[in-house]
Amino acid sequence: MSRAVVIGNGESRKWFSDKQYEVDAVTWGCNAIYRDMVTDNLVAVDYGMQQEIHERCDYRDINCHFANWSVLPASVADMMFLGYDIPEAFIHKSSPVTDQCVISGKDPMTLHERIEAAIQMHPELDMKDLRMKMEKDVGVWITYVDENDHINNIDFPIGWSAGNTALHLACQQGTKEIYVLGFDLSSYDEPLNNIYKGTDNYLPSDAKGFNSTNWMNQMQTVFREFKDITFSWVDAKEQFIQENNLSYLTKAEFCDKVVTL
Repeated sequence: MSRAVVIGNGESRKWFSDKQYEVDAVTWGCNAIYRDMVTDNLVAVDYGMQQEIHERCDYRDINCHFANWSVLPASVADMMFLGYDIPEAFIHKSSPVTDQCVISGKDPMTLHERIEAAIQMHPELDMKDLRMKMEKDVGVWITYVDENDHINNIDFPIGWSAGNTALHLACQQGTKEIYVLGFDLSSYDEPLNNIYKGTDNYLPSDAKGFNSTNWMNQMQTVFREFKDITFSWVDAKEQFIQENNLSYLTKAEFCDKVVTL
């Protein structure tokens, strides 16, 4: 299909998931969106979220795209802890155990040093909030897989947010029109803007937002790389980015163009 809808998890898209609209387009969702609605494609870049999707979501009916998803013999997981005293609280294993697995995570043994370095670099930030964000996804996730798993490893981009990764992947499919909703660029001075905050594999409800500079840079990179694609940003609270191939739509305009039910 020549057009796609990329759905972020900002609170502005709650109207869309609550109504369970159907659209005349290929859909791309991120992370925990599977809890509320089914999309054609599901993208996850955080380790805990990937394991949750693998364990709880009927992902074999959709196209899953995970970052750093390299399948290894399960024996590697057994050997990797030899000589390392990693607390059990930092080890997350899925079930059932099979003869293949994916191993991902961030080294918990260097967490304290990294937090102290970040505090020295950014003394102006809320230390409690900074520590909470840096502790997220620290540990080792061992997800056991089998021959029926068909999860796509993301080759590029790497290190991007899930939403912008989904946006870039949609562009790679030869799409001509892309509609973006639920991309709510917030700031550090505002509360965290995410439908799923306070739930499994997300930051607590009282977390602060993020500096949106990286988000905007990633989006602008996509708009400029794919100049032949027409992008429409739905229900944005302001016109953050100006590009020749980007326009801004209201919810009503989006529904007139794309929604079928």
